[in-house]
Amino acid sequence: MERQTLRESALVNDWAKKEDAKMEKKELGKITHYFGKIGVAIIRLSDAMKVGDKISIEGAHTNFEQMIESIQIEHQSIPEAKAGDDAGIKVKEKVREGDTVYKVIE
Repeated sequence: MERQTLRESALVNDWAKKEDAKMEKKELGKITHYFGKIGVAIIRLSDAMKVGDKISIEGAHTNFEQMIESIQIEHQSIPEAKAGDDAGIKVKEKVREGDTVYKVIE
């Protein structure tokens, strides 16, 4: 019985890896700062992003996805930020300087 459970678990893991492989990602930038008390990350953008984009933040200890609900530059809310901007976004988990931000293309 235990072998069957392990085999089923392996099949589920294989399926999950295939689903992840189907997901396309495009690099948006790097985290340059994280304000832990307010849960805000600053991203130095290498490509444009906008409110409503689904992003993935990945690093050595970071790996999660979320939707961009708001973007700020110099305390001003904006609907979109462009390459070269240092933009702030609210994040749902802790991030670290150097983490990479990707746009998830589904």
